[in-house]
Amino acid sequence: MFDMKLQGSASKGAMAAIQNGFHSAQLLHRPQGCVPKAKPNGEEFVSKLLDRRWALPNPDTKIHQVMFPPTKVGHRGGPFSYASLLNNTQPSFGDDMMLKDDQNPSFYIVRDDLLHPLVNGNKARKLDGLLPLIEDHSVTCGGCQSAHAAAVAVSCAERGLKSHLLLRGEQPEILTGYNLISTLYGNVTYVPRSLYADRDKMLKSHADLVAGNSGYVVRFNDILEAAFTTQSSSTSDFIQMDANRSAENHPRKVVIVNEGAGDAVAILGVIRLVHYLSQNHLLGKERALKLVVDAGTGTTAVGLALGALCLGLPWEVTAVMLADTMDGYKQQERRLVSDFKRCFSFHLTDHSLNEENSGMVNWVQRFHPRKFGNVFEGEVEACQQIAQNTGILVDPVYTLAAWELAAQLSEKEAKGTVKVVMLHTGGTLGIFGLAQRYRSYFCALKD
Repeated sequence: MFDMKLQGSASKGAMAAIQNGFHSAQLLHRPQGCVPKAKPNGEEFVSKLLDRRWALPNPDTKIHQVMFPPTKVGHRGGPFSYASLLNNTQPSFGDDMMLKDDQNPSFYIVRDDLLHPLVNGNKARKLDGLLPLIEDHSVTCGGCQSAHAAAVAVSCAERGLKSHLLLRGEQPEILTGYNLISTLYGNVTYVPRSLYADRDKMLKSHADLVAGNSGYVVRFNDILEAAFTTQSSSTSDFIQMDANRSAENHPRKVVIVNEGAGDAVAILGVIRLVHYLSQNHLLGKERALKLVVDAGTGTTAVGLALGALCLGLPWEVTAVMLADTMDGYKQQERRLVSDFKRCFSFHLTDHSLNEENSGMVNWVQRFHPRKFGNVFEGEVEACQQIAQNTGILVDPVYTLAAWELAAQLSEKEAKGTVKVVMLHTGGTLGIFGLAQRYRSYFCALKD
């Protein structure tokens, strides 16, 4: 939840966002019959879409290659055997990716877990386009060990902004992991599970409390249309807000950010990543890829698919469902695509996305489906094997699921031309919270 103090009745935060750099104002206010015939191609279209201010100074990320001995990929109804793995930290890209010196299974891994010590992975990508639209304070929510809540708290604090975090459940006896980070960087309130079940009501109620009598509350999506209808790129550089923005005589504006940053604008940072990865000296635009990602809210998976579609890339996005049903994720995909097209006026462009509403993401079950947050026996040991053999830390809830699928697909595609790429969505501090819940699994690591 973000709380902004603004001069006058107009939103200073929204006015600042107006300067973020998307040239859609004339299109949005042009009668539909007057849409110009000349349409941008995919590259031009995405370049205009990405012409704005960002939270991350650049979209760069490291890409490694995980290589398996041919007999070590398969599994026998349980966790994979990850002994004898090799992490190639300087793999070949471009045309050299197709050289078949050996055909052992391997997959590329986009190391977004290395973006920031505390704000990494898909949290950093989703906040990349979202944060520049927010000027003073925010309210958001999540579970006790929410990586999203911690990312919002840290990102706001780094910019001199204030965050209010609503965490589900009771305060643990000992704070650790993301729970500890959220408490150190933000203003935490624990919400009983019975109240947390109605997120909209809970967020609005707390936002009203933060706003006080002289302030007001808006949803994040409420500022999008105003922000993106009149933006220009004249002030694309990030400018630190004046220290006097929080003066008591300024009305306070509170902006609510959905749990997990599951807003259409959060997709922008993911598209920016796709644009970066598709450069010819990296993964390229012509090569068929299978992108694998773990899915919490599903926003990152939809962003990857939208980016690939907008750029016309032959990339297939497969998301491992962790927190909802197949129908739930498909509904989320439709909502995000619809909101994204509405916010960025895709209905006024001659683009293939105009006909797309869903079906872009291949949603699949985890190898061992379970209630969200649960860990099975042997999975902590699998994370240990991966860490010891590759130096890459994955967690049992999220990124191990994507790793398992990437390993399976790499075995199937070992002798083919399709490359498998896993997006490491970060979140590794969550393993500290899991150690509190699953003590026996973690005690076994000492044996």
